[in-house]
Amino acid sequence: MKNTNFNWFKNLLVLSIVFALSSSKTNAQTSDSLANPEKELKNTIRFNITNPLIFGGQSLIFGYERVLKNNKSFSINIGQASLSPFDFFDDSELKAKSILSEGGFHISGDYRIYLSKLNKYNAPRGVYIGPYYSFNTFRKQHSWEFTKDGTAPPQEVETDLKINIHTVGFELGYQFVFWKRFSVDMILLGPGVAGYSLKADVGGNLTDEDRQLFFEKLNEALKDKFPGYSGSIGNDSGEFQRKGTKSATSLGYRYMIQIGYRF
Repeated sequence: MKNTNFNWFKNLLVLSIVFALSSSKTNAQTSDSLANPEKELKNTIRFNITNPLIFGGQSLIFGYERVLKNNKSFSINIGQASLSPFDFFDDSELKAKSILSEGGFHISGDYRIYLSKLNKYNAPRGVYIGPYYSFNTFRKQHSWEFTKDGTAPPQEVETDLKINIHTVGFELGYQFVFWKRFSVDMILLGPGVAGYSLKADVGGNLTDEDRQLFFEKLNEALKDKFPGYSGSIGNDSGEFQRKGTKSATSLGYRYMIQIGYRF
């Protein structure tokens, strides 16, 4: 929970900096536009700075936006995704030893309608709304040290976690443009419906009771990382075996900040 709170603090800090910059440049943008009409720039390439803050430095996602007619545009984002460490597991019974391997992939797209009645400038500057779709897949193999009741001899446990998330929703955002070429794109609100597909393999000589404890901790950690997640990994009969799988539909969210270059 501490890790999540710290990540939110960093996001709020970034938001504050962005708003401060926008306030200081608004007058300059207005005067420049009146004096010299801007050349029409329809393309923007950008980098997602929110994912590295939330999920770690291995999450590198790049995007492209193309302006269409009538203040509309489409954008696509693609890149490497990662799942941040599960600090939730660090208690008296279960300690994280090392990450054996990890990987992930992200792709998303949206169709944007820039609201002419609210915006002084043409797309891609100002308030926009529109539908979006995103797909994220994560895989992380972990090595753990499990000590029953904190007193029994420790056991080494290996886990293989796979997560696929499909999300469809509707977003509200605002894009700033500075010095004609540079942009800061902020998706402020993005509620949606998310489909989760999860699989957790647990290696080691654990009893059914110990496996149940592990899956319970894993579910709590996932709820902490993915707002709206309400799934429960495990066998439908209630018996936690060597593998736990789950498919669930729940609420999804989308929020990000991206910096870009226009051409």
